[in-house]
Amino acid sequence: MAAARRVRIGIDTGGTFTDVVAVDEDTGATATTKTPSTPADPAEGFLNGVRKVLGQLGLSGDAVTAVSHGTTVATNQLLEGKLDRIGFITTEGYESVLEIARQSVPDGYGNSYFWVKPPRIVPADLVRTVRGRLDHTGAEVRPFDRDDAVAAARFFRDAGITTVGVCFLHAYADDTHERAMLEVLREEHPGAVVSISSQVLREYREYERSVTTLVDAAVKPKVGAYVTNIRTRLDEIAPGVPFYVMKSNGGVLSAAEVVHQPITTMLSGPAAGALGAALIAGTAGFDRVLTCDGGGTSTDVTVVIDGEPALTTEGSVGDYPSKIPMIDVVTVGAGGGSIAWLSPEGTLKVGPKSAGADPGPMCYPRGGDQPTVTDAHVVLGRIPPHLLGGEIPLSVEAARGGLEALGGRLGLSLERTALGILEISAWNQANALRQVTVARGLDVRDFTLTTFGGSGSLLACRLMDVLGLPRTLVPPNPGNVSAFGLLTVDVRNDYVQTVVSRHTDLDLDRVRSVFDALEDQARKALDGEGFGRDAQRMQRTADLRYVGQAFEVRVPVADGALDAATTEEVAQAFHAAHRQLYGYDFADDPRQAVEWVNLRVSGIGPIRRPDMVEIEPRDGGTDRAVTGSRRVFFDDWADTPTLDRTALAPGDVVRGPAVIEEFGSTVPIHPGFAATVDAYGNLLLTKESGQ
Repeated sequence: MAAARRVRIGIDTGGTFTDVVAVDEDTGATATTKTPSTPADPAEGFLNGVRKVLGQLGLSGDAVTAVSHGTTVATNQLLEGKLDRIGFITTEGYESVLEIARQSVPDGYGNSYFWVKPPRIVPADLVRTVRGRLDHTGAEVRPFDRDDAVAAARFFRDAGITTVGVCFLHAYADDTHERAMLEVLREEHPGAVVSISSQVLREYREYERSVTTLVDAAVKPKVGAYVTNIRTRLDEIAPGVPFYVMKSNGGVLSAAEVVHQPITTMLSGPAAGALGAALIAGTAGFDRVLTCDGGGTSTDVTVVIDGEPALTTEGSVGDYPSKIPMIDVVTVGAGGGSIAWLSPEGTLKVGPKSAGADPGPMCYPRGGDQPTVTDAHVVLGRIPPHLLGGEIPLSVEAARGGLEALGGRLGLSLERTALGILEISAWNQANALRQVTVARGLDVRDFTLTTFGGSGSLLACRLMDVLGLPRTLVPPNPGNVSAFGLLTVDVRNDYVQTVVSRHTDLDLDRVRSVFDALEDQARKALDGEGFGRDAQRMQRTADLRYVGQAFEVRVPVADGALDAATTEEVAQAFHAAHRQLYGYDFADDPRQAVEWVNLRVSGIGPIRRPDMVEIEPRDGGTDRAVTGSRRVFFDDWADTPTLDRTALAPGDVVRGPAVIEEFGSTVPIHPGFAATVDAYGNLLLTKESGQ
């Protein structure tokens, strides 16, 4: 009797489509599908995706062993500014911490006269202070004033404010006062959703810690309701199946835990895409990778070295800095739905506004009234007049009408207007790729570009020209790489504790005790996720800087006993990392002291990764994959062969001009380029010699 099939499902909800991947636990075989996103109720698109992929496989919910999900609910809520009124409780004398913020002015404004600070997340009338004070070591300078705390809690209760963030001075060193405030809120205002900074971010820098805590509180109700809704409705299909949610740090966490730390889901989808692309490219033999995830609304790029995406704690979402660990993703408004428009000066712009899923580009069945990047591609013949294998017909005529109207205002032909839109979009993506490489001290030409997402590969050849890239890898089913990435991700929790000390004065006993305490927190959390102690993995890092610097560099701390030799290795690793990032270091200058700032532990619960399956060889040449031809504009109009990607085999070479099509994505091969199929079905785009 054959064993029952077991599958794991990954679902990534994007702005336009919800992508679904199911992996057979025993054979490694994958099944993929897409379904339109449902912005009004994202859970509906999620559940439609589960039903659709199970129907495709002929399986019931009993076959599902786990579901992993990447969501943009928290991100979209912040980007759209749809935040409820929030209360803020802080230490007496620090009521203006949000107003003062930081003195730095964002790049591109020249000087502070041209920059207006964004609105604060909490207005001044909803800030309350409590007497009580700790110093930076956690020692109490002034006792916690319970009367102030009760007055603050009652104020928010009477004002109908049901979301509150608490951030007391130096609470990273000792959380006693914050926990006392939490107890008062539970007694006096039991209906409030509360976040306290010592549970969200145990790290110094009061402004960033305050904002991160308030953002966590702000998104808690919506993320909690969304995840709980999915959990309830998922039980109707697959009762009790483990349900994980992707986090920004490159790990997943059970839905039950995510509702307590929703801020960790900020860059959920982009993080999954980077990890999926890293595994695919690594299996193909490439260890230095640039990922380019092109969707309907935006393009997300990141850098991966030796299978590990770069991490940062200096990220932000919209106007709000967030110091939680997140994969270092740069996002630009250059997706398939990005709208082409004219500035007041009469110049052509593309994005960041997007037509999204509803109404969508002009060529969509219920499309909008403004031309988009997708409209430019369809008018030039670079994508077929339908999407998803015919599920969504596209109107070339509607797109042509919009582009001709725009071109008329610019004095350009239809073709030149469409090419201009694509050129601007390509340069927007190229600039994002430079931000994660050149701006970080890396040479972009040392990397293999990996493009995925529904629109990610449409401009691959042009990006190679602009950036001088040696090759581009396009995975099979590129539109589903983020959903696939969700199935490659370990359970991961991050813990941090600020311990500022000069390297020469480092108290080893204190460092050991802090690391031990952080590891103990990590192990208990992984215990709750069902991982045995022998399976758990701890990863230690530390943030160091030169005395006088404002920001730190994170370096690894070796496993095992922490002694003077280990800490010296950490200092040397800091010098090397500083040189890599900034082009200089003070390793040989004893006058420039090194300072330790934060100690970090990541607790990792390994999940079995899907096997990468090689595709079957086939007889004959690429003629077997040719499905016909259509007129396509590259340098001029020409009849161009179209090929079915699923009919290609290892070793096949497709020379441009050509268009390779599959269910969820299209790859235009420009003249002078060639696409070679590798053993795993990836397309490797290279420029032919002499071009």
